[in-house]
Amino acid sequence: MAQPPIRNEFITEATEIVEAFAREVAALDDNRGAEPDPEQINAVFRSAHSLKGVSAMFGEEMVSTLANQAEDLLDALRLGRVELGDHVLDALVETGDVLNALLLEVAREERSGPASDLAVDLGLRLSRLCTVKRGKAKDPLAALELPERVRSVLTEYEEHRLRENARKGIRLWLVRAEYALADFDVRLAQLTSALKPSGEVVSTLPSAQPAQEDAIAFDLVVGSALPVEALTEVAHAQGAQVTPLWSGPRGVPTPSRTNESLPERSLSLRPGAEGSLRSLTQTVRVDIGKLDALMNAVGELLLVRSNVQKLAESARTAGGIPVSRFWGQELMREARALERKLDELQRGILAVRMVPLGQVFDKLARLFRRVARDAQLEVDFEVSGGDVELDKLIVEDLSDPLMHLLRNAIDHGIESHALRQSRGKSPRGLVTLKAFQQGNHVVIQIDDDGGGIDEERIRKVARERNLVRPEHLDVMDKRDLFNLIFLPGFSTRKTVSEMSGRGVGLDVVKTNISRLSGMIDVNSEAGQGTSFVLTLPLTLAILRALVVEVGDQPFAVPLNSVMEIVTLLPTQLETVERREVMNLRGQTIPFIRLSRMFGLKDRPVDRFYVIVVGLAQQRLGIAVEALKGQQDIVTKSLGGRLRHVQGFAGASELGDRRVMLVLDVAAIIDATLHLALGAG
Repeated sequence: MAQPPIRNEFITEATEIVEAFAREVAALDDNRGAEPDPEQINAVFRSAHSLKGVSAMFGEEMVSTLANQAEDLLDALRLGRVELGDHVLDALVETGDVLNALLLEVAREERSGPASDLAVDLGLRLSRLCTVKRGKAKDPLAALELPERVRSVLTEYEEHRLRENARKGIRLWLVRAEYALADFDVRLAQLTSALKPSGEVVSTLPSAQPAQEDAIAFDLVVGSALPVEALTEVAHAQGAQVTPLWSGPRGVPTPSRTNESLPERSLSLRPGAEGSLRSLTQTVRVDIGKLDALMNAVGELLLVRSNVQKLAESARTAGGIPVSRFWGQELMREARALERKLDELQRGILAVRMVPLGQVFDKLARLFRRVARDAQLEVDFEVSGGDVELDKLIVEDLSDPLMHLLRNAIDHGIESHALRQSRGKSPRGLVTLKAFQQGNHVVIQIDDDGGGIDEERIRKVARERNLVRPEHLDVMDKRDLFNLIFLPGFSTRKTVSEMSGRGVGLDVVKTNISRLSGMIDVNSEAGQGTSFVLTLPLTLAILRALVVEVGDQPFAVPLNSVMEIVTLLPTQLETVERREVMNLRGQTIPFIRLSRMFGLKDRPVDRFYVIVVGLAQQRLGIAVEALKGQQDIVTKSLGGRLRHVQGFAGASELGDRRVMLVLDVAAIIDATLHLALGAG
């Protein structure tokens, strides 16, 4: 059995390859029914080939075997022996899912689990698909008058790509380039990149015509529908010449394709086989430049530490001699240098922990398409903001809540094809997932253009299940009403489906988001659609915090949630529906006393220090007894039974080694704003 470090190395590399495989298959799936892009097929083929090699090297035979069977099918696709129909696409999509499940079993050190059984069945299916041939047709390559020096060196794949260009009536060109030996590789790469948008670079060959001294010549076979003037302009810009190889079809036949199909059985991953959307590895791939910056900061910190130690030693050996003003200035200068470098080190560490949301968005897109297909709904899925970065640990914990919200959009939001048409909508539904940074937070938004949330249905369910006091239900505003869907046991679904409607779900989503010190809001318009908005901190690892005190107990308030700090006289407080509120420049906002919230003894005060905190559009005034200043803190989990205590994101230490609790601002805002929604 492989040792853990070796297994982890395999899982890290294999996971990245499988993600690339699935991403390229998804791109093919997006264009289902259209002419496939040969570059995308090649990319999937390369991923399967790489996975076969790395898994064989690490002794993971089940993964290697399935990757090899996928590679065989993809090779047949590349060479035009098999058509990229629905059966083939479905099998490739499922291959990505099963490969991921196999890696999950490897990570868990399981053997012969559910994914292994699926891999055997899928492998046989892939092998059968390799036998479904295209119909016989006259070879269009025979109609091409290619120079023998070109035809004799073409590979089987290159000949196939020439046939495909000829079949589609695309003209073929010979592009000759001659570059100096000193930089021919760079110049050739530039030429290839310039030609690709113009068509397909089928082959690159050393030219049979001699080049000048200290130079090398190349012949590129290019398929392009561009006019000769346009293609010549592109080539001339790179110092190349264009001559025609084939000017167009003269009765070139179009190959017929068989409609032969195989009886297919859709594979589904049983519970436990599919696993979570969380990454199988805790590894973060880091830009070497970021590591260099960290090392430089550490090196300078060592110098500062050395200088501080020398100053401290000077003070120790000075005996009774008063410390000079010069020595004090030197110590202050080094202290400031130490602070600057620590700030730089902190920013560097955070940068290393950050990963783009695109890592999870790609997986969500693939699963969304599968879920929509299973639900037999026509839905477009648009994603933006994948380059927005979040802490790796937050991204991992976001995967499953986001997938549940996307499932919810399909199961509860998007209407059937017929219903959408009757409402004057596009037959195809639309779900969008976007992310953007907003200050020290990241906002993730999921929108659908479905039927919206039925307000009367929510009231009926809440009344039937006694989820809210009746006197509050009728006067509840729209926002509070929509937030009832996050209560445990709430569901408006009349029938149970495989995806949702079992009375659990959105309450778990909200709990998981709250554990990340985030908030979730929902808005909906009847007949127009629904929007879920998640607001999350960039990181939970190192925070700049405001240290406050209540009843001699220190607390840390994350500064990224602090809007402002004001003082307030007790007489300035008002009471609305038995809740205290404060007036801030004409705006009424909820007000809480931290001492009462956590059951601490109240001290009589002449005035309150009020910390106005906010997340998304919500505001709250938190009264404390004293302000102790700002501090960078490293948040640590409470662990054990305290882990689920509401209102705390973790704990940290003060300079005097006292432990202080870190407030979970999102949870406190949520608890305060919905305090009156308890059932009667």
